[in-house]
Amino acid sequence: MAAIIVSSDILYPQSIGLKSLPPLSLYIHIPWCVKKCPYCDFNSHEINEDVIALEDDYVAGLTRDLEIALPQIWGRKIISIFFGGGTPSLFSARSIDAILTAIRTLLPMESQVEVSLEANPGTFEAQKFADFYAAGINRLSIGIQSFNPIHLQSLGRIHNDNEAHRAIEIAQKNFNNINLDLMYALPNQTLEEASKDIETACAFGVQHISAYHLTLEPNTLFHRYPPSLPDDDLSAEMQLMIEEKLESSSYINYETSAFAHLGYKSQHNLNYWLFGDYLGIGAGAHSKISFADKIVRQMRYKNPKEYLSKTALDTNASDMLLQEQHEVSRDERQFEFMMNVLRLTGGIEIGMFQERTGLSITCIQQKLNEAEQRGLIVRDQHHMMPTLTGRRFLNDLLQIFLPDKSNI
Repeated sequence: MAAIIVSSDILYPQSIGLKSLPPLSLYIHIPWCVKKCPYCDFNSHEINEDVIALEDDYVAGLTRDLEIALPQIWGRKIISIFFGGGTPSLFSARSIDAILTAIRTLLPMESQVEVSLEANPGTFEAQKFADFYAAGINRLSIGIQSFNPIHLQSLGRIHNDNEAHRAIEIAQKNFNNINLDLMYALPNQTLEEASKDIETACAFGVQHISAYHLTLEPNTLFHRYPPSLPDDDLSAEMQLMIEEKLESSSYINYETSAFAHLGYKSQHNLNYWLFGDYLGIGAGAHSKISFADKIVRQMRYKNPKEYLSKTALDTNASDMLLQEQHEVSRDERQFEFMMNVLRLTGGIEIGMFQERTGLSITCIQQKLNEAEQRGLIVRDQHHMMPTLTGRRFLNDLLQIFLPDKSNI
């Protein structure tokens, strides 16, 4: 009988060079909202009576999803949890409590785990948000976008300026870690109007403010029917004004769009930007998971009913919920790492490149040289960070690190 030769690579997969696995976060996607905003390209669907009847089924589906995913993250502690959407605050506090109970039962967690929930002002009820806190939510992220009623209407938001104020007041009675999401460069917005939004947000004294430049994403109503937006020069003025006003109110600009009081940086988002791992559960949720021999990216089935039908199947196959999955290549690891960490205004320790990608920093040495020569980064043997010019022209900086410049 001929001998069967089994490659040692099959029995003992080759390491990609990770000396240890990165921190792990958990993302829970709630895909429903009251109304789809014209700028939104997230996997979200307008709620109706049929969806309301599915809430318990969806909670059960998330629990089943987590159980199936456990072998991929076995023994790893969760450092942060984030409920995103859609509008997670549409769900009852009872459902959020049930999801968190399942998570605590199935996964080990760091002692001071950050547990965030996205909420929109049109869904605020005082008792409901007190119950969210009691369930274990310790950080609230409120989608304000603007305090200007005209701009709220142009953005398709379901709340008005008065409801925005009331939502923050309710949140501050229950939470001591609050983020406000704001947008600028809105349709027909003036510099004075953008300034007023930031001043209003600062006056509340919340712990964290995110200020995002409105972009026209593919597959959105705004992309098909573009509104009149501020030009690049005015948008740049708005960005500079926002940074100056937030700095004067003691907010630290630690990431391109993120500003926090001391001690209140978003641990969940920092893990993304530092090329950490995250398991995403729920319809359309994305994951990035590192193993000894590979890093993989995954996406769950996007359609909520299809997702639920998959969670109901009597099988524990790890890929049954996955609409997409691929291994992150060597070139992709280089670019994705740089794409994330160069958003951090304070930069990173250079050793983290090898720690998180398994690759030697020498593989991007020429690109680092180019970025430095163009005045877009500064570095020494231990640390690198974007310059002010690099932050202002972040897309130009990131293009240097694209795997294939012929595709630019």
